Amino acid sequence: MSLHTQQSLSGFIASEPQRSVTEGGDTRLYVRIGQPHFRREGNGDFTVLEPTFHDLVAYRATADRALTRFAKGDSFVAEGYVRTFQVERDGELINREEFVAKKIGHDLARTDYRVDRTHRSVTAAERDTPGAQRVTAQLAGPARSGAAVLGR
Repeated sequence: MSLHTQQSLSGFIASEPQRSVTEGGDTRLYVRIGQPHFRREGNGDFTVLEPTFHDLVAYRATADRALTRFAKGDSFVAEGYVRTFQVERDGELINREEFVAKKIGHDLARTDYRVDRTHRSVTAAERDTPGAQRVTAQLAGPARSGAAVLGR
């Protein structure tokens, strides 16, 4: 089986996370994010450039979890994809883009945190996902218990 990859994005949370609900009733997270930029100089030093700012959204369980765990200023790493769309402003169509985060977590290179390894229950949606039963069984088995002990 080939290696599955997706786009990733790292940066910092630049605005307070906002919760909304889609027409289908799903939770939606919206946040403005910043990406720092640097320029490498000829002598090997780096010059800090102005950050750029972008939109990030997440849906359903990812949005619910992010809304309880992220605050303005947090550094993050996310996996997902860029969605391009058009909006109308003053009668003119404008191209916009947002990063849709399917997974998001704090950037461990820039964040101190503790890991809670207590077993998280599997939701009905996760159980109904093809292959989830096999993964759930692997996580619940002896290897999971040993890994948790070794990780402390």
